[in-house]
Amino acid sequence: MNAHQLKGKDLLKIGYAPGKAVGTALALMETAFKEISKEEQLILLSKVLCSPSKYQEDELWAPLAEALLPPKQEVVTPLLPGAKDYVIYGAEGIEAGALKQMDVAMRLSVTVGGALMPDAHQGYGLPIGGVLATQNAVIPYAVGVDIGCRMSMSLYAIPPDILTTQPAQLKKLLLDNTRFGTATFKNPQDHAIMERNEFADIAVAKGLKDRAFRQLGSSGGGNHFVEFGTVELHDPENEFSLPTGNYLAVLSHSGSRGLGASIAGHYTKVAMESCRLPQEARHLAWLDLNTEAGQEYWLAMNLAGDYASTCHHQIHQRLAAALGERPLAVVENHHNFAWKEKDAAGNEVIVHRKGATPAGQGVLGIIPGSMATPGFIVRGKGEANSLNSASHGAGRVMSRTKAKQTLSLPQVQQYLLDAGVEVIGSGLDEAPMAYKDIRQVMQSQQDLVEVVGTFTPKLVRMCGDEKYMEKD
Repeated sequence: MNAHQLKGKDLLKIGYAPGKAVGTALALMETAFKEISKEEQLILLSKVLCSPSKYQEDELWAPLAEALLPPKQEVVTPLLPGAKDYVIYGAEGIEAGALKQMDVAMRLSVTVGGALMPDAHQGYGLPIGGVLATQNAVIPYAVGVDIGCRMSMSLYAIPPDILTTQPAQLKKLLLDNTRFGTATFKNPQDHAIMERNEFADIAVAKGLKDRAFRQLGSSGGGNHFVEFGTVELHDPENEFSLPTGNYLAVLSHSGSRGLGASIAGHYTKVAMESCRLPQEARHLAWLDLNTEAGQEYWLAMNLAGDYASTCHHQIHQRLAAALGERPLAVVENHHNFAWKEKDAAGNEVIVHRKGATPAGQGVLGIIPGSMATPGFIVRGKGEANSLNSASHGAGRVMSRTKAKQTLSLPQVQQYLLDAGVEVIGSGLDEAPMAYKDIRQVMQSQQDLVEVVGTFTPKLVRMCGDEKYMEKD
């Protein structure tokens, strides 16, 4: 036995407490100091015991110093004791879970304003349909996973009766010129978006560039769609300088595909590691825009938003070429994003719209219903209480799981037949009955937008197992 070997009782005599530190000290002495006397070993160990923090950065002594120091207390940023005031539109149709989530968001120390849209329902972090203004902070999960998801519409000088006289031809146009979910074009059309500096300068974006190129011009799954329908323009003073009346229209809904989802996942993790919040608010972790991570996310978010817009442009370009026509007008707006805007006092704030449409004074947008109910071209009224926002759609009244458990295929097929709508793809989770009444939603936001035109869907393509397709 080594005559210089210390025992646990030797350390207890000089003040060490039973536990991990004793074992760590004995192992260290045996490994690095077994040739010096016990007295010398005890002198060294006494010095570390007296001031363990001085040895935290020392390569040799750090494990013992950490064992001697009290456990680190995780610093949790507290929530405000009560929620700040915010306006709720269509409160009678909003579930308790969404209200609770919004209340939590209004207790963040960086929150300066908020509003809840009439299509709101429970999500993660900020509810879908939630609008949140913060001071110099961006919350990845308040932006959402599908960054920059948007609506885009093209109007054509083609008689709308083509929908009934040439349905097979239009259906083929959709099948040939759109892709959903994991399906992509074999030869994607190149675009300047792929040359953006962010793909080289931001590590997470660099690793996603090849996948983003493969998915160019395609649409996501879930509630994303491309559809033919008719638009009736009501307002003779419309921004398109078009006569009132009926037009053939193409409407698309999709986002930033895998690029946006991966950016959202990466920076949500970064935010949650640097901004510890109580359990009920953990998904609302934010990035300070004065930090490198905050600036990097802001650039990546804008890249994903521009990429989503590019995908829509290519969808509409393909269909315009197939129709052999140039559109008379195009409308586009997005949600799941954060904007730098001015509040009523003129201060810059970060406005998150998670499933909410910008509705500033005179701003055009599209608010869709479901696959078998109307959508609306709208003009924003610039209502300050809503943070210049409106709903982004009808909003769900059933979760995807509940819709699958509650609805039957014959029931949905009959509903579509009665509405005069044909759907390619989709599933029970996207059935029209799973959504709120869009007319009631619009009624609840009369102070936020005015209707310029009404869109009626007729031929809808979505991602899915194509149960609704006609048998060839």
